[in-house]
Amino acid sequence: MDNNTSICPDCSNTHIILDHKHGEMVCNKCGLVLIDLIPDDGPEWRAFDEDQRNKRARAGGPVKYAKLNKGLTTEIDKYDRDIRGNSIPSEQKAKLYRMRKWQKRSRMSDSVQRNLYTALPELDRMCSFLNVPSNIKEECAQLYRKIVNKGLVKGRSIESVVAAVLYLVSRKHHLPKTLEELEEASGVSKKNIGRSYRFVCRKLELKMPVVTSMDYVPRLAIELGISGETEAKTIEILKEATKKGITAGREPMGAAAAAMCLAGVLTRDRKADKNRIIKLKGVTELTLQNRFQELKSKVMGLDALPCP
Repeated sequence: MDNNTSICPDCSNTHIILDHKHGEMVCNKCGLVLIDLIPDDGPEWRAFDEDQRNKRARAGGPVKYAKLNKGLTTEIDKYDRDIRGNSIPSEQKAKLYRMRKWQKRSRMSDSVQRNLYTALPELDRMCSFLNVPSNIKEECAQLYRKIVNKGLVKGRSIESVVAAVLYLVSRKHHLPKTLEELEEASGVSKKNIGRSYRFVCRKLELKMPVVTSMDYVPRLAIELGISGETEAKTIEILKEATKKGITAGREPMGAAAAAMCLAGVLTRDRKADKNRIIKLKGVTELTLQNRFQELKSKVMGLDALPCP
């Protein structure tokens, strides 16, 4: 929009609306049409559902860092058939075999590609095991590529670095995964994962994201299937406990579980039962009881409330 059309000549209003449907530029105050017959720079075709839109679009898919060649490669399949499904003549099969062989070799031409050839499927497997969203997986792959290009993986196992990256990015998005879960998913000890995590943060000068007990509430709520009222009460308890400094130095997972158990007692939600919470990973009975006693007496002031 140029200076001549940024101000309405009738009422001097600066709020101009661009109406793409009618191809007009209209003043929001008096309705004066400043410009009409604006050309449409969109596609010349129309689509009425997602299938039509995918079939008629001529652009490719977005870049995917979790794929080895970012999703922009051409595959030479092993079926040896043409576009009609007919078998390829025998003299052409040897040519296709050599093309497949050199394509595979070109993908692993240097150490970075060989590392990614192993690491990206491992990242995909761990994300599938831990139910990690695709956006977090893409950011993990992008960060891992940066780590590999800087040569920070040398001397460390690929699995520990992948787990460390997943640990870092999940904490950043407030959907943290515990070291115990990453240890089970990767087969690497949580000590090595923590060492790789600190090493990556130090070398890339990244600020280690702080995890709070409220970050675990949505995850626990989904696993237990509690009501929205109980989840809201849990967050309310944790906010009050944070103000009073009760959660400082406490295990976030244990504090969140205890707050949910207390909220379940107050809202009479049976799904937030103590026995169901203890069965979750990362929560012990002793920790749950201690945090429950602290929250009910110091936060809610309910000393007479019995422990479930």
